[in-house]
Amino acid sequence: MPETTKITTEVRDHILLIGLNRPEKLNAADEELLHGLAMAYGQLDSDPNLWVGLVFAHGDHFTAGLDLMDVGPKLAAGKLSLVPEGGLDPWGMSTKQVSKPVVMATRGTCFTLGVELALASDIVIAASDSKFAQLEVARAILPFGGGTIRFPKVAGHANAMRYLLTGDSFGADQAHRMNLVTEVVAPGEEFDRALELAQLISAQAPLAVQATLASARAGDVEAEKQEVFNRLGALMQTKDVQRGLQAFMTKQPAKFEGN
Repeated sequence: MPETTKITTEVRDHILLIGLNRPEKLNAADEELLHGLAMAYGQLDSDPNLWVGLVFAHGDHFTAGLDLMDVGPKLAAGKLSLVPEGGLDPWGMSTKQVSKPVVMATRGTCFTLGVELALASDIVIAASDSKFAQLEVARAILPFGGGTIRFPKVAGHANAMRYLLTGDSFGADQAHRMNLVTEVVAPGEEFDRALELAQLISAQAPLAVQATLASARAGDVEAEKQEVFNRLGALMQTKDVQRGLQAFMTKQPAKFEGN
């Protein structure tokens, strides 16, 4: 994969460790980090010797989501590139989903695309200090990594709407109650527990694991994802998107007008 310091990769037996590595920015995703993550998922999917992925983050936070200071103008213009050639969309929306299981370890902030990455993962281990939020409504858009598709299915419609429509944050225990998180552990233990589970998976027959995964995912997002992109495209043409972006950059409350 192309050189980037914003994503680290390490192979341990048949497991690919994928680390978000922008801790000084709360691992917020600029275009380089997004591309590096997509390339790492492409590596996991295409290498027959890799059977399981483990996604984690360096530092005290998983991710604050998109770095709007970096990608905001491209996002508002509809020109943000998420997946470079040779990469694979980690959210399984713009391209096919990775065919191998992904375990995720999170702690601290896990916002927007971080939540959606968790929703697209198969097992999620969260430190008890984890905080989750989908803030897209405050930016005048909607989750475009599958949040509106997967979150209601995982948590139930009313639970998902409580957070999707308000942008409020919630903790690890609430995430566990809503089935977004598999297990909650003490801070500092999330990576080791995720690795333990990845190792248990990698000890099984890999083709059987992949077939089981494909069967469980059948019909997950295929029929619905085009509707997400259609609605996102329409929202991108509104003035409220610009208002939301400007509010974020100036740290002022947005004053939306519904146009």
